[in-house]
Amino acid sequence: MAGSARKLAGSTHEIASIDELYEMPGHLIRRMHQASMAIFDAEISAAGFDLTSVQFAAMTMIANNPGLDQATLAAAIAFDRATTGGVIDRLEAKGLVRREIVKGDRRSRHLHLEPAGKALLKGVTPVVHRSQQLMLDGLNDKERTTFLTLLWKALQAASEVSRPAAKPHTLGKTVK
Repeated sequence: MAGSARKLAGSTHEIASIDELYEMPGHLIRRMHQASMAIFDAEISAAGFDLTSVQFAAMTMIANNPGLDQATLAAAIAFDRATTGGVIDRLEAKGLVRREIVKGDRRSRHLHLEPAGKALLKGVTPVVHRSQQLMLDGLNDKERTTFLTLLWKALQAASEVSRPAAKPHTLGKTVK
């Protein structure tokens, strides 16, 4: 594939071949995203939970950074502010998260997990870990580490063109 990947980069074909399509990172990343979402949703549902991957990411970030504001949360999980607001609306409606108005700035809200949110996060985390393992089932431990390292490297290189910009988070653990 490496030889054909080099060929793809310098291809002068007017129309990509099917082989080229299956070597395009964008196509493969999209397909892997579809697979990862299907695995996550199936595992979460089978375990009896009602939670999306974005809700899990938001709750995890809030649990590890109690009191962070919505704008910081949006940047940390690489979602736009409006979408993040909707995620928090749904989590708040379920009694999992609460917003506190910041004194002196009525537009800003600090986020906290409610006891039900902490309990849900504790119960769902092993299921999420299992789903992550299933997503990379075809890779051994060394390949998984290499894949994740390269994925982060590629994501960081593309972060300036993504909306919102993808950045290694500065909250909690720093990503290489």
